[in-house]
Amino acid sequence: MSLSCLRLVLLRTVTTTGGSHLRPSAVYSTTCSVTIPAWTCLGISAGRLAFCSNVSGENEGEQSVERKKKKQDPRARITIGSVGRKIHHRHILVLGEAGENMGTMHRADVLRLMDEKGLKLVSVNENSDPPVFRLMSGKQIHEEQMKLREKQKAKTGPVQVKELSLSTDINVHDLETKMRQVHIWLEKKHHVKVTLKSRDPSNPQQLDTVLEQMVGRVSLPLAYVTRPKVVHEGKALCTLRPASAKELQQQGESVANPKPTKPSAKNIENTDPQTQ
Repeated sequence: MSLSCLRLVLLRTVTTTGGSHLRPSAVYSTTCSVTIPAWTCLGISAGRLAFCSNVSGENEGEQSVERKKKKQDPRARITIGSVGRKIHHRHILVLGEAGENMGTMHRADVLRLMDEKGLKLVSVNENSDPPVFRLMSGKQIHEEQMKLREKQKAKTGPVQVKELSLSTDINVHDLETKMRQVHIWLEKKHHVKVTLKSRDPSNPQQLDTVLEQMVGRVSLPLAYVTRPKVVHEGKALCTLRPASAKELQQQGESVANPKPTKPSAKNIENTDPQTQ
């Protein structure tokens, strides 16, 4: 009905303004060319156009999701904690308190085991197949959290290097004061660069040995970044750092189990019964 009215209006307009008559077929083709969608002229069907629009919409949606995804910060804090009673996986691989493999279990059996032993469930690796979880006590979880905090504290920020200068003619009191300062810096996990200068370069001294003896007055267990060495005439230096847990353990084992020393020739002579 609306198309017929439009044709009638166009016929009257053309007749009154142009002074010439157009055939209805010409007018109909003119009006139809106006209403034909542009995509039909390109040979694209309506179904294909809808599919393309859906695909493009999905691609745009995926791109927007990727933009919204934040990059994982390597400095982000890693935590450990109980997952509670919400186990999202039907079957999981369970590790015991000591880390022993207890096999794959149904989550209902895991919950029953947690109640029987009074333990908590901690995620180890949920991306594996099957996901890995461990049964731990509250004390174990607390200890693991403290270990993680210590590791993260050690990784945060660059290591500060403190510098200290000594001279060969320093008196004992001043040397003790300097070594106490070194002790404080090492307790704060700083590195300490110690420089020893000779007041009399003409007097030959083993400055590296003297420096090592001075550093040996520090009561805190330490290790070397660079050992004492003479860099040029009249000057030696070394860099100290706190001893690691592994080094402390090795030092403790060496003290508890000292290596047997071979008796010297002098001692052998003294133990000879004929000489007594």
